[in-house]
Order: sequence, then structure tokens, then C-alpha cells
Amino acid sequence: MNLFIDVLMDTAIDSVRMLPFLFAAFCLLEAMERHAGNFSQRVLTGIRGAGPLLGAVLGCVPQCGFSVLAANLFSGGMISAGTLLAVFLSTSDEAILMIMGQPESAGVVGKLLLVKVVIAVLAGYLIDFCFPKLFSEKKEIHDLCEKESCGCGHSHGVILPAWNHTLKLFIYIFLFSACLNLVLEVAGIGKVESLFWSGSVFQPILTALIGFVPNCAASVLLTELYIKGVISFAAAVAGLCTSAGVGLVVLWRVNRNREENLKMMGVLYGVAVVAGIIIYWV
Repeated sequence: MNLFIDVLMDTAIDSVRMLPFLFAAFCLLEAMERHAGNFSQRVLTGIRGAGPLLGAVLGCVPQCGFSVLAANLFSGGMISAGTLLAVFLSTSDEAILMIMGQPESAGVVGKLLLVKVVIAVLAGYLIDFCFPKLFSEKKEIHDLCEKESCGCGHSHGVILPAWNHTLKLFIYIFLFSACLNLVLEVAGIGKVESLFWSGSVFQPILTALIGFVPNCAASVLLTELYIKGVISFAAAVAGLCTSAGVGLVVLWRVNRNREENLKMMGVLYGVAVVAGIIIYWV
């Protein structure tokens, strides 16, 4: 019982310390999304040749909005499959905010973003120019499902949506951190590392699957495991490359071509695993 209470107390202290930073970050992101959302859509749809590059850059902004936007635009035939793939691969959601909230690990943010953007750009252009027939481009513009856009509630201004995001992420962080800390205390970090094939070049195979969990829970878990040294940087990159937030959920909802959706997930997984293995050896 004392061990359980100690773990909860330590986890609560660590999580509460992140609240001011998370709230400030989400306030900024909500303001950006409110004032720059239409601009982002015009950029993505107006410059098709630069789609993967722009998609990768926009996707690395730590929020799920761009992956949702890209899924809707792709389903309406407004952007290419390569652009959608680039957005999904570079999407960082709350993982970046979590790492920045840890002073001792904040230096890895730039490296992580750069690696994910490079992977996203290369994979996006590869799909568009080398495998143009892999995905159907005969789509009609239809009413895109805006109600799937993360429930940000723009009519309520910036503060309330930012607080809602902060509270939800805080709960995720607290629960996963508490569970992980408890497992580490009871089982020992050695046993946990063995479950994730610690030190193995094939670790990205497992983390890339975890990344498919369609909310920030996956990225929170992967980030916690990386910060605690349970998984390698290569494995973290692989997992965070497939962690596209609710973008994949929206894609399955608005795109009726199920085979195409499966292809997108397959390519996303394949790119993430291959990239992770390459990074491991580099």
C-alpha cells in the first residue's frame, strides 16, 4: 500500500509540474488554429506539387488538427495520398509537449521533429511520384465531416478549449505515468525492457503497432517509455510516426474506400518500421 501511495504521489507531483506549460502551449495552439485554419487549408489545396513538403511541416505542429484536416481533404480529392502520408508521419500531437515539459529531455525535441519531417517528405514524394497508382485519385468533393475535428469547440474561444485539452492530456499523462511507474517499481525495469525487446533492432516493429492507437494515449505511452529509457530513439520515432492522433479514425469515417484506407495504414506502418530500423543502425 505504501508503495502504491508513493508512486501516486510522485506521479502527481511530476504531472502537476507540467500543467502550466501544457496550458500555455494549448492556448497558443488554439489561437493559431482559430486564426490560421483557413490559411492552412488554402495552402494544402493550392500547391499540389509541394504538398508532401508543406504537409510534413504543418503536421509537426503538436496538435491533432492537421491530421484531421488532411484526412478530410484527401477524402474529398483535394490533396494527394503522399501529402496525407506526410502529414500522418510528421504528426507529433502531445508527445512533443510532454518532452518539452521534461527539462532534462527537452533537447531531443528538435532532433525528433527534424527526423520525422525528413521521413515524411521522402515518403510522401515517393508515394506521389514513384507509386501514383497505389491510391485512387478519382474522388469527388463532398461535405467534409467537420464535427470530427477533435471537438475543440471554437465557438467558446481559446481558453476553454485549451483547458479541456490540457485536462484530458493531464489525465492521460497521470494514468500512464502511474501505471508505468508502478510496473517499474514492482517488476523492475529489466523485465519491462525485455517486453519491448530492449536493445533489439526489431523494437520499432512493436512500437509502430502501439502508435496506431487512435488518440494521444499511444504517444503519451511511447514518450514515457522513451524518457525512462525503456525504448530507443529509433523505436520512439517509429511509434510516433504511426501515431497520427484521430486522423486515421477520421479517414476511416469519411473515406468509403476501405481498401485504400488499409493501404494507407500499411504504407504508414511499413515506412515507420523501416525508418526506425535505419535510424537504429545509423
